[in-house]
Amino acid sequence: MIPLDASALQDDALPWHITVLDEVGSTSDWLKQNAASLPVGTVVFTESQTAGRGRRENRWLAPRGKDLMFSLLLQPAASMEKWPRITTLAALAICKAIEAELPLQPRIKWPNDIYLSDLKVSGLLAETVSAPGGMRLVLGIGLNVNTLDFPPDLSAASLLKQLPPASLHEIDRNPLASRLLAALHTEFQRLDDDFSAAIAEVRERSWLIGRQIRARAPQGEVFGRVLDLNEEGHLILQFPDGSSHTLTSADEVRRV
Repeated sequence: MIPLDASALQDDALPWHITVLDEVGSTSDWLKQNAASLPVGTVVFTESQTAGRGRRENRWLAPRGKDLMFSLLLQPAASMEKWPRITTLAALAICKAIEAELPLQPRIKWPNDIYLSDLKVSGLLAETVSAPGGMRLVLGIGLNVNTLDFPPDLSAASLLKQLPPASLHEIDRNPLASRLLAALHTEFQRLDDDFSAAIAEVRERSWLIGRQIRARAPQGEVFGRVLDLNEEGHLILQFPDGSSHTLTSADEVRRV
């Protein structure tokens, strides 16, 4: 196991303040609990996470020292109505970092997952927290890097597991994490003025466009074919009767 090295991850040209913890319940919970005393731009990684979670309180399981589990404390300058764009931009950054480091083609499964082939390798969760100086955003990211064994009922994989067999040696997480932190900073600059161009790049990497899906939306379960993403990155779904509907949020999105 090659440990994460905070000094190797710290880049003075970027706005991040890096901390690496040996073990924590949840990096996002840790940031939320300490948000009042931490500077914006704090990024906390952990080698072991005992209570990691995703959407709907689903647990995020990862063995010690194998993957990337981290959260960022953000305070975007854009209006809060635009803060949901952060998840989309982060998903794009994850894809670009993977593409730059490895011969893989990740795809974005709306609203907050990254897939390789038909298996999940990464998930994101954004939450707001109140702190002195205003609301802040905590963005949690889990990326399966070196894990090789997954429960049989879990449709998941790791970057290492998706590489050709001849390449099966441990991926050094430090350069990958550095690349990812740089990509996140770059993509977050597009929150206000260049988001439409970012959506075009997200569209190219969509795992859902053209596929039939079922999803649990606020109005109930919906079924249809994904036509496109709109200007905010929301899903445009065509129902069986030919009508279309835009999903701004949904859970349990699955291909059928």
